Amino acid sequence: MTKVIESIAEWRRVRQQILLEDRSVGFVPTMGNLHAGHQSLLKRSKQENATSVLSIFVNRTQFDDENDFAKYPRTFFEDYALAEAMGIDYILLPKYEELYPDSYRYRVTELMLSQGMEGQHRAGHFDGVLTIVMKLLLLVKPAQVYLGEKDYQQLQLVTEMAKAFFLDTKVIACPTIRDVNGLALSSRNNRLTVEQYQLAIRFPKLLSSQKTAAEIRQGLEQLGFMVDYVEEFQGRRYGAVRIGDVRLIDNFVVYS
Repeated sequence: MTKVIESIAEWRRVRQQILLEDRSVGFVPTMGNLHAGHQSLLKRSKQENATSVLSIFVNRTQFDDENDFAKYPRTFFEDYALAEAMGIDYILLPKYEELYPDSYRYRVTELMLSQGMEGQHRAGHFDGVLTIVMKLLLLVKPAQVYLGEKDYQQLQLVTEMAKAFFLDTKVIACPTIRDVNGLALSSRNNRLTVEQYQLAIRFPKLLSSQKTAAEIRQGLEQLGFMVDYVEEFQGRRYGAVRIGDVRLIDNFVVYS
């Protein structure tokens, strides 16, 4: 049975017992509203570790839009059912006050990769992401943490942060999971109307095409997307668009 732990003090007692039993720990940090993408991460953790831990925490500090934070889907009972069906050992369900006893006075900031793309369009976003991931990694102390490639810029930043701070955790990159029409799975997809979804599936098709970044941006705008960016960086093409109040991101390897 999956055990839910809401107290950091209780988790520390559990983590000490895991250490005494010398069990390897796999970790999947999430904001909940679990879908098949998260499920793929949890499945791999189960395959590769004796103990698997899932965290669910909608992290206010990484949201640049208060409305987006308020509208983020909270579906704990469905998430718990999925985790239990998969045999996940623990769900960490921490409270903001426990994770941020300093009221976010102390934070992790990266000064290069985080400044472009998502960082340029979402002020303070990566400070919030890196800070919460650092806190969770220090608490969970996993041998491996599993992150999806859909958020590739975030994946790179967490990987580099773990190396920079000598954390004893290996960051495992897992492939983006897509629906039958190629749209990258995201909790925000649930907010798309039927008409918006039909537009949304055009996004990955254009972003992965052989067109130039400028041509893709123009094509997206002509279709009715509000485009934040389409950029190529280190052999990968990144894009972020908005449909109404729903924001979608994606990325693909660029083949010359």
